[in-house]
Amino acid sequence: MTAQPPRPPKPIKTPCIKVCVVDGESGLCMGCYRRLNEVAGWAKLTDDQRDVILAELPSRRSLIRPEKLAMF
Repeated sequence: MTAQPPRPPKPIKTPCIKVCVVDGESGLCMGCYRRLNEVAGWAKLTDDQRDVILAELPSRRSLIRPEKLAMF
């Protein structure tokens, strides 16, 4: 029996769009709408935990003033 080479880890879903600017008022990243602790701990979360956060992100956009988002 031949040993199989190790497979690379499954990619982690992420909403990151490489616009890492934190809005001081809301505390959210203006690119992906995550909180700093969520960004920092993203790799340690389970797929289910990430899915819960991903589902919340569209509604978080309204927490950032529109004129700020116009920059992006």
